[in-house]
Amino acid sequence: MGKLLFPLIVLLLGAAVGGASAFGVRTLFFPAAAAGKAKPAADVETTLVPLPRMTAPLVLPDGRLSGYAAFEEQLEVPAAEAARVTARLPYLQHAINMRTYRIPLAAGRDGALPDIDVFRRVTLEAATEAFGRGVVRRVAVTQAVPA
Repeated sequence: MGKLLFPLIVLLLGAAVGGASAFGVRTLFFPAAAAGKAKPAADVETTLVPLPRMTAPLVLPDGRLSGYAAFEEQLEVPAAEAARVTARLPYLQHAINMRTYRIPLAAGRDGALPDIDVFRRVTLEAATEAFGRGVVRRVAVTQAVPA
């Protein structure tokens, strides 16, 4: 029994010492990560960048065109990125246009109303393509009217 118990105790003690040393290294060299207090994204100063008025097709789920809608929206971006985002807005508009005709944006019984949540999601996906991941924090659709 002693021959079987001794290797098991050594294995358990080795795992305990290894885990404790890993915890100690993390606490000493990465105190913010150990405490779970990584710098929140809310501490970064943000600004709103307005997009030019965009016209998007209102496509029904079966693929038929029901009309057009004009959208006005603003992007919440870090203040340091605002100039770069403003300079690259044509790329964002292109990416939005390449998505809107494929995604059903029509809502309501007759398809005359735009689905704002879907358009917000389309804009956020296009912004990731145009500016990179994490640049645009939120998209605010400020106006949506039939065109």
